Amino acid sequence: MKGIILAGGSGTRLYPITLPTSKQLLPVYDKPMVYYPLSILMLTGIREILIISTPKDIGRFEEVFGDGSQLGLKIQYKIQEKPKGLADAFIVGEEFLNGEPVTMILGDNILFGHGLTQMLQEARSSVEGNGGGHNFAYYVNDPERFGVVEFDKNHRVISVEEKPAQPKSNFASLGLYMFDGQASAVAKKVLPSARGEIEITSVMNEYLKRGRFGVTPLGRGFAWFDTGTHDSLLEASEFVATMEKRTGLKIGCIEEVAYTMGFITKRELLALAEPLLKSGYGKYLQNIIDDRPNYK
Repeated sequence: MKGIILAGGSGTRLYPITLPTSKQLLPVYDKPMVYYPLSILMLTGIREILIISTPKDIGRFEEVFGDGSQLGLKIQYKIQEKPKGLADAFIVGEEFLNGEPVTMILGDNILFGHGLTQMLQEARSSVEGNGGGHNFAYYVNDPERFGVVEFDKNHRVISVEEKPAQPKSNFASLGLYMFDGQASAVAKKVLPSARGEIEITSVMNEYLKRGRFGVTPLGRGFAWFDTGTHDSLLEASEFVATMEKRTGLKIGCIEEVAYTMGFITKRELLALAEPLLKSGYGKYLQNIIDDRPNYK
């Protein structure tokens, strides 16, 4: 399975702090926003990743991550000339995917919770083994702002609707999607919506029509942030700060995840830490040892 991070858009909801940089490179407490979705792909076990962004911002991501080899990854980059909808990522990334299954995550989504790694890897195994698609849902009090997932009494998905005026449930679709190797082909057949976009909900509904789409609702032990507004950006930063200060463990630390997942060796981790030792981040990396409990 390959991974895509969609880090495009103009960031107008966060104006004017997005004037000097991409929204997905803004800080969420102690790390760039994009670190958090990247860590999710890594926890899923994905090592080949495509970052899609705007002509203006793509070079900034290349400066941050390079080819990804320092993290045991293979990172490529692709330009989305204009915002055409989330599902357009599967068309832009068609050559990269080459017919393989994909996990796409939005560059402004942050997800945290106990058992997250197991949940991600089980969903990946299901899509790779059985085909179809998979999404995750989170209970919110303002579902009209999101894609809304409707379940029946047996927790099976009935429908997925984009920002409905009268939501059929309080479950919001997360910006984390898994599909089999047909994702690009399905996206290319989707007709643009009234707002002229290739909607991800249309792709999900096509898989649903085929009887090959599932959604995992997340329980109360999970936290999810869509950091697309000033308030949600602040809330996410406060959450990360509180958790890290109380536990002494970092959230979205891509170097630690690379080491924990076996993508890099301890020697390689320490090499990443050495130039950063004047910061708390570098010291944190240096203190990671083999017998630490597994806090994925």
